[in-house]
Amino acid sequence: MNRARTTVGVLIGDGAPMLEVAVAPRVFSVVGAGFAVRTAGEHPGPLSTTAGISISAPHGLDDLDAAGVVIVPGWRPPGGAPVAPGILDRLRRAHDEGATVVGLCLGAFVLAEAGLLDGRRATTHWKHLPTFAARFPAVEVVDDVLYVDEGTVVTSAGSAAGLDACLHLLRRDHGPDVANTAARALVVAPQRAGGQAQFIERPVPQLRAGDAVGDAMRHALERLEDVTLDVDRLAAAVHLSRRTFDRRFRETTGSSPLRWLLQQRVLRAQHVLSTTDLDIDAVARACGFTDGVALRPHFRRLVGVPPQSYRASFRAS
Repeated sequence: MNRARTTVGVLIGDGAPMLEVAVAPRVFSVVGAGFAVRTAGEHPGPLSTTAGISISAPHGLDDLDAAGVVIVPGWRPPGGAPVAPGILDRLRRAHDEGATVVGLCLGAFVLAEAGLLDGRRATTHWKHLPTFAARFPAVEVVDDVLYVDEGTVVTSAGSAAGLDACLHLLRRDHGPDVANTAARALVVAPQRAGGQAQFIERPVPQLRAGDAVGDAMRHALERLEDVTLDVDRLAAAVHLSRRTFDRRFRETTGSSPLRWLLQQRVLRAQHVLSTTDLDIDAVARACGFTDGVALRPHFRRLVGVPPQSYRASFRAS
């Protein structure tokens, strides 16, 4: 089958989120002449969406066979009706024939079901990452990116990250001018780094008063700016040995106390960066780091971008 790189097939599943469904057809339809978008439903007739709006795809599944890019934009949540074997076969065939196959948000589940992600890196919406990882152990799950480009297979995180992945595909396959044209039409930034984290907040578990781990967390959150606050001091504050405290903390939260403390300091830094004009050294000191040099590697590792880039994207008006 002769597949054209400028023919984009979009496979819509029944019960998918409305926003995710609309992303790929919209991005590739604004590029202009030279691109053909063929949107097909997983079955004939109206398709439901999570917005309560029914839609009808203008093309049939056979029309996807000419597409050099086949995109599954979103899908129904895990646990819903299984993907038909014929759909999975069609995706495998597209990949075997040289098409780039893309799963946006929960569309990654469909690609994984087809076996296209085995031995590859992939991501999906952060809320469903644990389910994804448990269900597809052969996939190397990446939990801190907007999208993952594995060449002939691309996956993205949830919702708006699908825009980033589609613009990335345009830039990669057709050049920056084409991607910038689409971005201008959509009034979005032409490029956010794929390695940028999904900006997931990690709230404190709801623990009852008198629980040693909960008391230690509250103690820490009241003193995050104290650079001398460490795990030994937290253990002492709740009258536990370091070893016992570390074990209980891991049992309760699934994380080491040091990792949790660093996460909370970085979360505090995110808040300070987006709400103040403090320089980076002052931001660091407000969160318990000695200076900006100490803050930067932890911030980049947990958030995915440097503090200055985060501020530029999230600074409150």
